[in-house]
Amino acid sequence: MGDELARQRQDLPWVKVEKEYQFETEDGPKTLVDLFDGTSQLAVYQFMFGPHYDGGGCPSCSSTADSFDGVLTHLDACDVTMICVSRAPLEQLLAYRERMGWNFNWVSSYEIEFNVDYGVSAAGDTAHDAAPPLEANELAVRRLLDDQPSVRDSLPSVALQNARATGTSPEGYFTEGHGFTTFALEEDTVYHCYSTYARGTEFLMGYYAILDRVPKGRAEGNQPASWLRRHDEYDSLLDPV
Repeated sequence: MGDELARQRQDLPWVKVEKEYQFETEDGPKTLVDLFDGTSQLAVYQFMFGPHYDGGGCPSCSSTADSFDGVLTHLDACDVTMICVSRAPLEQLLAYRERMGWNFNWVSSYEIEFNVDYGVSAAGDTAHDAAPPLEANELAVRRLLDDQPSVRDSLPSVALQNARATGTSPEGYFTEGHGFTTFALEEDTVYHCYSTYARGTEFLMGYYAILDRVPKGRAEGNQPASWLRRHDEYDSLLDPV
């Protein structure tokens, strides 16, 4: 079933990227074409780290990113470059990367529309706007619940926990979302090939694949991911929310 689903993803139409983007990188400004870095395929993890996150990047995204460095050489051998993109200014991203001990390429989309265009950031930079995937998920949930109160009125504890860890309010935290997007490059033309959000990025969280195979499974009850912390914070867990 997994093989068939992969084939269907590969059969999705390629959509030409018409807009020009210029990202801030540790090697200076770069276009989307530049980010391919010599390969013909680009995989982008949209990491939740907004300009107003004063406490660091999202802890859940941080746990996901812990596995990235080990796969980069293997992806490059298959003509794939993988990077992270966030809206926080570059200096914040690089300082946090150093703290976490990561080496992957992390670029800033600060003050450009890339994250908005690809569905992971609110169009306005205000706490009143949620990133598009959250809005879509919320709409679906409200329909299922026959238009009961918004999911924001009963946020899971992990959302409150992560908001506090990033130094924001829940509303501010959700002006950003996370996602995974792929692009192809042919003769200097970039094509958008695939995007996924929310639990669609879970394939990157290797620990879940292992937990799903041990006797007690995830053992999360009705609070998914509430146990997750940045890897340097497990010895000083946040107070329960």
